[in-house]
Amino acid sequence: MRAAQSNILLCLLELSLGKFRNVLLNQTNPVEAVIRNIASNVTVVIFQVHAQQNDVVISFDKTPLVNGSGIGADRGLVSILRPEQTICTWYLHSLDAGQVLSTAISIPYMEKDPIPGGCNLEFDLEVDPNIYLDYTLVDIHIKFAPANLGYTRGANPPSCDSGTGQNSRWRLRYDVYQYFLPENDLSEMVLMSHIRKMAEVQSIKANGIKMLTLTADDKTNVYFSSLPGQGVIYNVIVWDPLWNTSAAYIPVHTYACSFADLVDNCSSLSKLSTKVFFTAFAVLGLFTCFFGHRFWKTDLFFMGFIVSAFFFFVFITRITGLSYDVRLIMTAVSGIIGGLLLVVSWWRFGSVLLSMFIIGLVLGFLFSSTLFFTPLGDYRVFRDDVVFWVTFTCVALLIPVLFVGCPRILNILACGVVGSYTVILAIACYVYTSLAYITLDLLRRVLNNYFNRAYTNVPFQRNDFIILSVWAMLALSGVTVQLRRERSEVPFPPHPYLIWKRERERRSTNVLDPSHHIPPLRERIHNRLLHIKELFQKNQPAGERTPLLL
Repeated sequence: MRAAQSNILLCLLELSLGKFRNVLLNQTNPVEAVIRNIASNVTVVIFQVHAQQNDVVISFDKTPLVNGSGIGADRGLVSILRPEQTICTWYLHSLDAGQVLSTAISIPYMEKDPIPGGCNLEFDLEVDPNIYLDYTLVDIHIKFAPANLGYTRGANPPSCDSGTGQNSRWRLRYDVYQYFLPENDLSEMVLMSHIRKMAEVQSIKANGIKMLTLTADDKTNVYFSSLPGQGVIYNVIVWDPLWNTSAAYIPVHTYACSFADLVDNCSSLSKLSTKVFFTAFAVLGLFTCFFGHRFWKTDLFFMGFIVSAFFFFVFITRITGLSYDVRLIMTAVSGIIGGLLLVVSWWRFGSVLLSMFIIGLVLGFLFSSTLFFTPLGDYRVFRDDVVFWVTFTCVALLIPVLFVGCPRILNILACGVVGSYTVILAIACYVYTSLAYITLDLLRRVLNNYFNRAYTNVPFQRNDFIILSVWAMLALSGVTVQLRRERSEVPFPPHPYLIWKRERERRSTNVLDPSHHIPPLRERIHNRLLHIKELFQKNQPAGERTPLLL
């Protein structure tokens, strides 16, 4: 191990074209990377270096210049080879005083291959093959410079603005690829081993997920939904349809979180308030999953809590700047009030139809969110908010409409599916799972005006299959248990007013009922008042006072 490290720490780093090398960098000892014996048919060499979280400086000179260097965790430079040139040299060092593990590679391209970033007008480098990435808790934004056509050594580069015909760079196409790192793995060595799969054209096509294709008329920037704690690598392949040649930009990675923050870092993403809220919510949901139909008022409270909490959280987030913890507490209180109001409204008015509509709407909401969680949600037509929300609402309303004649089946399905999904949300507070984004992406779209431009593709790996199996098992078990238990029972509790009215009629007609012999309330009150009045009357004297008739 020490021998390997001593080789890596050499100031001179000999590289071979197309071969990766791990290298330890620091701030004080720059590394000179050299490639020798470059073939004459190679016209361009793209050299790149990658680190997990520390910025690395890559430059053409020992003293980095603004237009001849790059700084970042994923950076590269393009060397345009001169005639007879067989050696290329670059210089590397990190901005951190400690040792930084990085991996470096140089990739050759021929004269007919397009040159990534060859028509750069926005960034500092004259030819910039880098992809620039910014992230928030909501979305990830990548942008890059347009490419240029390839050319032979010593020739002048094709003009970037000479025209828009098939003989210009406007014929080029850009394929954007996405690659997910293993879930719940934040190690450096995992990143170094997987970023190699996204560096060259053939490996990108074999391992990455093609998200979209851009033409020269499109803006060279793309948005994706943010997945805090999940490693993602992005890259772009520029393709020349005339020569059928391709070249790759510099891959860029992100975890959409910070390794350096003491709170809410990549290792601990969920706040304590979030864990408490969704853990308690999951306990109530699990009870509803198996016993919701029998405990009707608890079922109503659970569904009312969901509806009220969702709309109140959206409302206060939109109009206030309160902290997340305060909003979550207010959301919990509003959910409790909403659940109690739904229970009281049923108790007072007994509208099973209204209650079932709300319950069906909650199930329809989850069903519609799941539908748009699939690749269907990334279709271009749903970028339009009007199309998206009309379609989403129609799908959500389809559930209560389909089950309007089967209220018991609808309620048991809602209890089983929605109640078991709350367990998934609780699991997501402790272990990353993509299933949480079924509802989270919809909440993001409601809260953010520009989230419609983001692609919402997520990884689906071993953990997700396990958690999906848990969800399906809980939902199926809850629905089966409730259907078997309730098959011989009445569909729903009758209206409280109807119960009182039925009891009154029974007492008035059933002479064998002891309560039948109890006088009506008005008569009992009248008798009681007469009894009280007698207490204040004087006693009459004894004896006959009427005159005797002769």
